[in-house]
Amino acid sequence: MKLKKGDTVVVIAGKDKGKEGEVAQVLPSENKVIVSGVNTAKKHQKARAANQQGGIIDRDMPIDASNVMLVHKGKPTRVGYRTNSDGTKVRVAKRTGEVIG
Repeated sequence: MKLKKGDTVVVIAGKDKGKEGEVAQVLPSENKVIVSGVNTAKKHQKARAANQQGGIIDRDMPIDASNVMLVHKGKPTRVGYRTNSDGTKVRVAKRTGEVIG
């Protein structure tokens, strides 16, 4: 999977198209990512402890990785890989050819 936790992505398809957010969790076995502030759902939560409050909370749900695109230097870009001369594999922005840090 070409996305990692902490990457900034933009949604390119679906009900949240155009929204930007940070990848909070990556689920490679399902090819999904959880992006903060995107694809939220209401969850009815019961108070478990005496000091914890119950109620309706917003929860970020997984979105398919094909529906998001990495943002590099303010613009959406595809991600590729390159092997350096010392043998390390790095992610590369296809738009600019620069290494993604």
